[in-house]
Formats: sequence, C-alpha cells, structure tokens
Amino acid sequence: MAGKDIALGPGKVDLLEAIEHTGSISAGARALGLSYRRAWDLMDTMNQCFKQPLVQRVKGGKGGGGAQLTAAGQGMLKLYRTMETKALKAIGPEWKTVQKSLKKNPGKPA
Repeated sequence: MAGKDIALGPGKVDLLEAIEHTGSISAGARALGLSYRRAWDLMDTMNQCFKQPLVQRVKGGKGGGGAQLTAAGQGMLKLYRTMETKALKAIGPEWKTVQKSLKKNPGKPA
C-alpha cells in the first residue's frame, strides 16, 4: 500500500510482465484482456506510488512508440515473483487443499 493505493499486486505484476514482453502498454493490455484505459490507470498508479517510475513510455519512430520497464520496474517484477515463489512454498500443503477444492471447469455446474 502507498497511501490509499495498492502499489503492487498480482494484476499489476502481470501487466509489468506483459509490457516487458510486448514493448507496449496497449499490446500488454490486450494480452491480459484489459482495456487500454485500465492498463494505463494501473501503470500510472504504480508509477505514482514508487520513488522511481516502473514503466516509461518510449517516443515513436518508424514503428510508433512503445513502453518499457525501467530498471526499477525490472527489479520490482523480479522481487515480486521471488516473493510469490517463497510464499507458495511456505503455504504448500494448504494451497494444495485449496487447489483440490476448485472446480475443474469454472462457470459450469458441479
């Protein structure tokens, strides 16, 4: 949390990863099924919450503009994925119980 905003979480980290892979906010948004506006808002919140921006826009040339993660963005992405891995290891047995309780085909009757 940073004030009332959530600085970083699973959805925001997925967006960082998508931007890193696509080189674009709009392509990253499409890859995640998000509107451009939603992706922009998420990215803007992250950039406002951290001391250094996590994503920077790249001015266009022949192929148009794009976006890329800053060094801070790459670091936060790596750190979050490391924390996620450690957390899942720590709750392994409990997480397996949750997984066994889930439907195989969500949205369909049991």
